[in-house]
Amino acid sequence: MTMAGIPRKPERMSTETERPPLPDHLSIDERSAHYAADVLGHPIGIRFNDKERHDVEEYCISEGWIKVPAGKTLDRKGKPLLLKLKGRVEAFYR
Repeated sequence: MTMAGIPRKPERMSTETERPPLPDHLSIDERSAHYAADVLGHPIGIRFNDKERHDVEEYCISEGWIKVPAGKTLDRKGKPLLLKLKGRVEAFYR
C-alpha cells in the first residue's frame, strides 16, 4: 500500500530478466541444432507422463518424446548413451 492508503499494483522487480518462450524441441548438447543457450540460462522442468524428470537431455513436445541417459553406459566418444522414451511431455520454467 502507498502512504495515502490507496493500494497499488505490485511492481515488477527490475532485476528480473524476461524469459524467452520454451521451444518445442530443446537439447542440452551444444553441438545440436536444437541447442538454445538463452533458454538454458533459466531453470527448466520437464514433466513426462505426469511425473517430473530431472535427467532429461533432450525433448520434443509435439512428437511426444524425451531422451535420457541409459545408466552409466557411454558411447565410443565418451558421451552418455541415450534412450528415447515416448509419452506426454510438458516443459515449464521453475
